[in-house]
Amino acid sequence: MQDMHLVLHGLAIKKHADAAAVAGLVGLPTARVSELLTQAVQRGKVAEAQGRYLLTPMARMSLDGDYSKYYGDLRKNEDFVAAYEGFERINVELKQLITDWQTVEMAGQRVPNDHSDAAHDQRVIDRLGDLHERADKVFARLAAGLPRLQRYRDHLLAALEKAEDGDIQWVSDARIDSYHTVWFELHEELLRLMGRIRQE
Repeated sequence: MQDMHLVLHGLAIKKHADAAAVAGLVGLPTARVSELLTQAVQRGKVAEAQGRYLLTPMARMSLDGDYSKYYGDLRKNEDFVAAYEGFERINVELKQLITDWQTVEMAGQRVPNDHSDAAHDQRVIDRLGDLHERADKVFARLAAGLPRLQRYRDHLLAALEKAEDGDIQWVSDARIDSYHTVWFELHEELLRLMGRIRQE
């Protein structure tokens, strides 16, 4: 597989990212990613601003057309497809769990969770641990089909362990590789690999 495809793919998932973030996602050295991003800027595929990069509309269309070429065999792999479908089923639970983390019910209304109720937060983190235990079997099957997906598995476990140790920002903080952030990126990756559309 071409390194340039991986870099553009990583940027499609990370959206507005620096070279190090893309490198961490796709498993290439940061120096190689920087070199390819510079080439992509010169070719009009990527726009750069203050060290961060964004796909141009032209590159996004071209990239979307490449997935069937690079991942056609994966889309026919019955075990991978079954693992993807398993992920989608657990994703429904994860979305509800994150809703329960970010909001609480008060007087019949959902209001933002200020995290003052430690018992509530702990219950949600316990549920996240249970969900992860089931989901990890799916992650293992996905990584068996495409080894670079192991990175998501590793990052999800690391985020969960930090949350369980009391650093609650690792549940869903969008500014870091929190559990929800990494899960969202894995979902985006799988949708692209499989040629599916995110259901809101």
